[in-house]
Amino acid sequence: MQNSFRGGRGDRGRRFNSGGAQRSHFNSRRAPVAKSINPSRFINKAKPVAEEIPFQPLHTFADFNFSPALQSNIDAKGYVNPTPVQDEAIEPLLAGRDLIGLANTGTGKTAAFLLPILQRLVEDQNSVRALIIAPTRELALQIDDEFRGFSKGLELYSALCVGGVNIQPQIRQIQRGPHLIIGTPGRLKDLVQQKKLRLGGANVLVLDEADRMLDMGFIRDIKFLMNELPTQRQSMCFSATTVPEVKDLMNEMLSDPVIVSVRRGETNDHIEQDVVKTTSKDHKIQVLHELLAQPEFEKVIVFGQTKHGVQRLAEKLSSNGIMSEAIHGNKSQGQRQRALNAFKQNRVRVLVATDVAARGLDIPNVSHVINFDQPVTYEDYVHRIGRTGRGGKRGTALTFV
Repeated sequence: MQNSFRGGRGDRGRRFNSGGAQRSHFNSRRAPVAKSINPSRFINKAKPVAEEIPFQPLHTFADFNFSPALQSNIDAKGYVNPTPVQDEAIEPLLAGRDLIGLANTGTGKTAAFLLPILQRLVEDQNSVRALIIAPTRELALQIDDEFRGFSKGLELYSALCVGGVNIQPQIRQIQRGPHLIIGTPGRLKDLVQQKKLRLGGANVLVLDEADRMLDMGFIRDIKFLMNELPTQRQSMCFSATTVPEVKDLMNEMLSDPVIVSVRRGETNDHIEQDVVKTTSKDHKIQVLHELLAQPEFEKVIVFGQTKHGVQRLAEKLSSNGIMSEAIHGNKSQGQRQRALNAFKQNRVRVLVATDVAARGLDIPNVSHVINFDQPVTYEDYVHRIGRTGRGGKRGTALTFV
């Protein structure tokens, strides 16, 4: 299969100003700037069920006129009525419009952009090629899994391009000419610079979790990739939070976009939020053990600030009979995926993680999120606690102060 992502330089989009000489993507990233967060922002009562007004979608999935094979895959997943972001975004995306999607975490953004892309590919898989950029390996892998589920039997193929694993299998995937490439900014940039990936034929672009990519210092890498894309394309940008830098990026990459905003507030209405007061590091660990011993703490993500601290905490919990796995940046992609799978499959009930697990991961039935260490920014807090209370279910978030 010919690699349709290739295209001549004359078809590239306008050049983005990356703010000076291009640097290695390792040097261009910056850590988030610490901001003092008032503990009162960690307290919020979940809205009682009686006060909630049930969402009434304007469409069912059958109303979007997807191809019969794609609709069959949607039905097989049990999808009948779209979530608010899906209800508002799918129709304009099917019409080819650029789009800004603002929605709380856990509200179905991935299907909102994947299904229109799949429909375009079904209609014309020879000329349509899509690029999805995500901030973390785990989110990219999750998007790829969703794509494979929705594209079953459609003879549509993806390539997953993320760091932390051998680049050679990814190069071979690209050489086979996939319809969709899903990747993290740094690895995608590496592949372009090595001339293994050409983006001149990518006429659909998705930027997922845009705010997180800017937090992680990916702005130079993203603008580098934008300059490799054709001018004529459909672009969509999804984010759970907005900051001025995200708005500037959206203005540069989108043309007359439809704006879909279904954010109900800074955090999910279904999440009970509270603080837990502790007096020392030893006291924090004691309190954590006492909480995890309670039966209602069925499936828990514990967030810490440092890679070494997260690893030590997971080992300490396991040695005390609370089986735990750790996920952080010092682990290989294979180790991280094995830890996630053990947690998803209920072989352990506690996942101890840095903010690498704070964005995009869709793990069913997480009962509690515990911020053992406070997040650096409130935006990080929003995304951490968004791992619970997903899909309309209840969740609880506790922050140690």
